[in-house]
Amino acid sequence: MFTLTPLEVEALRLSLWVSGWAVVASLPCGVFCAWLLARRQFPGKSLVDGVIHLPLVLPPVVVGYALLVLFGRRGVIGAWLYDVLGITLAFNWKGAALASAVISFPLMVRAIRLSLENVDQGIEAAAATLGAGPFRVFFTVTLPLAMPGVLAGIILAFARSLSEFGATITFVSNIPGETRTLPLALYALTQVPGGEAPAFRLCVISVLIALATLVISDALSRRIDRRLRG
Repeated sequence: MFTLTPLEVEALRLSLWVSGWAVVASLPCGVFCAWLLARRQFPGKSLVDGVIHLPLVLPPVVVGYALLVLFGRRGVIGAWLYDVLGITLAFNWKGAALASAVISFPLMVRAIRLSLENVDQGIEAAAATLGAGPFRVFFTVTLPLAMPGVLAGIILAFARSLSEFGATITFVSNIPGETRTLPLALYALTQVPGGEAPAFRLCVISVLIALATLVISDALSRRIDRRLRG
């Protein structure tokens, strides 16, 4: 019987916790950015699009260093957060969630944007002519019709957060019980003698979780799509 060791349980628990918060915290902004790119034309739209998708092409270590400069204890934003609100992001799980959210954000936005672009705007216009305001149209018509894409974005961001390594280790280091997620635990095991077998187990666990996440995402997206099509 496959039994998880305390180290594996700790790394898995922390990974799920960090990834969950990364998705929850970034989802409202992701939906807004996707809607903005899908439905609005404005000066500098290409630049905004490029900035949102920049983490896809930058080395994760660069993203982690930028987060350290911005959100470190004495960073541009981090100093204000610490001095005014008493919040520290560097070298704890909250910083790991921030790093995961930044890295996975472009995948979330891209999936939601594609779904919004496929929503028939004629249906939105019809709802508006019946007296529904912009917010009501969005939450009762647009968002439900785009839900398969929203769900896909959530799952993709969650899966990417689970696998995040470079930005996390640069921004919050590799602290057992605090920032050592599955990828960081696997890396730590490869650096010590006799760590090959535990590292392989973590690798298998990571693959199984990622595969299960994608399968569940596809199944839920198909189910929601069937319901929307009646």
